[in-house]
Amino acid sequence: MTGERVASRVLDAYALRVRELKRVSSGHINLTYWVFADEGQFILQRLHPVFGPEVHLDIEAVTSHLAAKGLETPRLVRTRRGELWVSEPDGRPWRLLTCIPGEVVRAADSPARCAATGSGLGRVHRALWDFAPDFVHRRSGVHDTARHLARLRAAVTEHQDHRLGGEIRPLAAEILMAAEGLAIPPGLPLRVVHGDPKISNFVFAPDGSVRAMIDLDTFARLPLPLELGDALRSWCCPGGEEAPEPIKIAHFAAAIEGYASAIGELPTPAERAAIPGATALVAVELAARFCTDALEERYFAWDASRFSSAAEHNLVRSRAQLALGRSVLARLPELQRLTSTAW
Repeated sequence: MTGERVASRVLDAYALRVRELKRVSSGHINLTYWVFADEGQFILQRLHPVFGPEVHLDIEAVTSHLAAKGLETPRLVRTRRGELWVSEPDGRPWRLLTCIPGEVVRAADSPARCAATGSGLGRVHRALWDFAPDFVHRRSGVHDTARHLARLRAAVTEHQDHRLGGEIRPLAAEILMAAEGLAIPPGLPLRVVHGDPKISNFVFAPDGSVRAMIDLDTFARLPLPLELGDALRSWCCPGGEEAPEPIKIAHFAAAIEGYASAIGELPTPAERAAIPGATALVAVELAARFCTDALEERYFAWDASRFSSAAEHNLVRSRAQLALGRSVLARLPELQRLTSTAW
């Protein structure tokens, strides 16, 4: 049965008068459709196996809390029977979400965009500061740098005959060397954060402000600097995740000022001080993950229109993130000063 036929059957569980169903080609994780109905526009998704259906219990808890704080988010639409998701016979869960209209971008095109995104993330973090959920779904190994580096070493050993090994092995050695000594301070508190604050997970209003965050499967408790590090390595590289370019200082300054203006004095001095180093750490960690994926060729998706294989695509990604991490380390004192003065 085709995906469209399954999607149409899933929609029968909802009290909607559907007029059109259109597949969304972008996105690496979940199978996604636009749903146009008399009742409005919605998003229908089949979850990737990396997520269990219980993640919807967490999404409902988080979005309810944010809504009570006055923040807009996509919301799960309950079925006719009041359920948060629909399970197909193969066990794969589907869910229907309300649609947040606005602009989604793949890269931060200006410092002003970074300032708005920083402010938007700061508002979300501030609203979640007093939230103490008992998360049902937990992703293992999120920002577990030692684990990612160990996987890279193992992949190099296990894939000695890889056709791109002559390019990948030297890159892996560079990544492992760059990772030496990178770590956030021990003992930082765990905060409830989005978990994947890349620029494409924000919806912008016509005036340029952030209207909402999307892709809500990743909420978790993490040290705040790792959340900010992941955000800044995405926002401050306007060429995108595959561009081997240095961090844009003006983008960083605008982003951290926007974030500080929204979050206020809530983060501790230790959390603030760790943000620049965490930006380098996350970039190098991601370089290791992409390098491993290049050897194993098992990343969620790759762009077949531009690359002949997942290995080639992930090799480009890995090189770009390593270059970004090195550029952060080269300008660390300046980034630390900007972070300090933002508060």
